[in-house]
Amino acid sequence: MTNLVEIRVPDVGNVAEIDVVEVLIQAGDIIALEQTVATLETDKASMDLPSSASGTIQQVHIKPGDKVSEGTLIATVLATEDGKSIPEPKSTVAEVAETPIIEQKSEPTKILAQSTPSPKQPLPAIQTSEITTIKAHASPSVRLFARELGVNVSKINTGSGRKGRILKDDVKNFVKQALTEGTTTGGAGIPSIPAVDFSPFGDTEILKLSKIKRLTGQNLTRVWLNLPLVTYHEEADITEMEAFRNTLNGEKAKGEVKITGLMFIIKALVAAMQQFPNFNASLSADGESLILKKYFNIGIAVDTPNGLVVPVLRNVNNKSINELAIELAEKSEKARLGKLLPNDMQGGCMTISSLGGIGGTAFTPIVNAPEVAILGVTRAKMQPVWNGKEFVPRLMLPLDLTYDHRVIDGAEGARFMATVRQYLVDIRRLLL
Repeated sequence: MTNLVEIRVPDVGNVAEIDVVEVLIQAGDIIALEQTVATLETDKASMDLPSSASGTIQQVHIKPGDKVSEGTLIATVLATEDGKSIPEPKSTVAEVAETPIIEQKSEPTKILAQSTPSPKQPLPAIQTSEITTIKAHASPSVRLFARELGVNVSKINTGSGRKGRILKDDVKNFVKQALTEGTTTGGAGIPSIPAVDFSPFGDTEILKLSKIKRLTGQNLTRVWLNLPLVTYHEEADITEMEAFRNTLNGEKAKGEVKITGLMFIIKALVAAMQQFPNFNASLSADGESLILKKYFNIGIAVDTPNGLVVPVLRNVNNKSINELAIELAEKSEKARLGKLLPNDMQGGCMTISSLGGIGGTAFTPIVNAPEVAILGVTRAKMQPVWNGKEFVPRLMLPLDLTYDHRVIDGAEGARFMATVRQYLVDIRRLLL
């Protein structure tokens, strides 16, 4: 017995457009349940799309280079009796597409519209202030709307309204263009780096960056240009913590997930965030208030073949060390295999970037906006420490905290790191 089944894009979170990188099926192919039919890529991760049915492909409705979203039809399958299908999502593609793009941008990207003009404008116009000789035809409400987004209406050449009047949609389109194309000129009118022909010096090879690396680079550039970042360096004595960790792992049966020092760092970080609410916050779009979060989700930067991705561990304050170890192991494996969904990387309150497995003594991690801080970790090493009578060997862990100086001042950052250090030096404090 057979029936015609549709394979559609499942729920992948609040993502309006997903790129189709590769299509692995064609009409006439016989596929199995859960077999990969296509590779999709968002701005944060690539993922394999599994088949929701087994049978014979009747028609393929996508091709490489297409953009899809939740509910998009991928293929129709003449399914066998044992083929199973995934329930179709409730929301339609039209509903996803109708969401204005400008509302989905994070707070720091709105700030970019102020500092990054459209590349189509001549450079002298970019460097001018609000005072200009060009008279823009726009109503007071549209001018107010433009000011809220940090846009100088005089830089919008013509409007789509009657007699060239500038409308709100024209302001939105100007911001969209600045966000998508502005990285070619740099922020605040900074000239772009000129192209160089390297061929006279020797052989070269062009290697195209993955979408994850391209968009991560754009986001980090926006953050670097728009946020006043400060990095604070600290060291924590983890000698006793490491001894306790080794004891716990020694008690685990073969095959059980081992506990790493990162688990204790996560718990110490959340305990400090509970004492310093400003670290568990985001700056509002107008920059005049803080959005304090009552949940504690921690992002962990994971290195993958396609680039850096940040899976999020949710409700860390309610989970044990063992639960966190298992969850992080699962999400890290999914990240390396390209199977993370956008939902797995959303909702973070603060991020940890750990280089402990590689080395280093210190670095400056860049804040993962709209978060306001990020914690960097490098390799711990034995050092002689003076205890008041003599030097004794202690295992010291370097920590690097980068924060948004608009939200957190230097004294608060220092107190926060002193608290994190206290928890790591004596992990019994986490029980208080």
